[in-house]
Amino acid sequence: MRDLDTLTSRDNPRIKHLHALATSARDRRKYGETLLDGAHLIQAALQAGQMLKGIFVSATGLTQTEIVLLIDQLADQSRVTQLPDALFAHVSPVDTPSGVMALIDVPANVTMPPESTSLVVLDAVQDPGNLGTILRTAAAAGIRCALLTPGCAQAWSPRVLRSGMGAHFQLSLREQVDALAALEDYPGKVLATGLTDGARSLYATDLSGPVAWLFGAEGQGVSAALLARADEIVTIPMAAGSESLNVGAAAAVCLFEQVRQSRG
Repeated sequence: MRDLDTLTSRDNPRIKHLHALATSARDRRKYGETLLDGAHLIQAALQAGQMLKGIFVSATGLTQTEIVLLIDQLADQSRVTQLPDALFAHVSPVDTPSGVMALIDVPANVTMPPESTSLVVLDAVQDPGNLGTILRTAAAAGIRCALLTPGCAQAWSPRVLRSGMGAHFQLSLREQVDALAALEDYPGKVLATGLTDGARSLYATDLSGPVAWLFGAEGQGVSAALLARADEIVTIPMAAGSESLNVGAAAAVCLFEQVRQSRG
């Protein structure tokens, strides 16, 4: 391995910039940048053709074979900087740093897939773990488009990225979307989950064509205006006395029921 740049002071401007990106949604929006923590996320970004603006590795990270191999692979393409463990933890966006992270621009001007494709609409989903899980599930189920309304957690925040496990780079993501306007001419079904009177069982619903799935905030659910846009409300059959499912779990059940029907 070639010699690496080394930073040791919290007062270094680059360290201050990384810390701001790790801790502030406002700064991420201001600079249009975010941080990827972990070799898996970095590899997912590379496979999607994402340019890395810089790589940062901890002293402990340099003892891990996976990280050393990654750095050797990228040393000619990106600037690699070594940090002491304590300084790396200071700028890391997660509670348990992996030992390597990368600086990237947040992808802009995302190309949207054809209107006839299925998609997910996330309405004010505020929990980063739930949001990342839904994006990961959507990508695994073959969904390629996700629309996020105002009030959602920031999609490219480090915690959502880590929960998404690379799904961001498989999806067309749009944030701050007026969902009603976006769905105005949607040719497929628009479905939401709920426990309202007249809701149809998910398993009795025809999911063979394109579907726009509406998933709402934890506790509050889909907003009334967006719920009124749904062509149908579906319910997930559960054992008597069971609590309603977490939005991430509900999304997984719905999306993979659609997969099952399409393969059946």
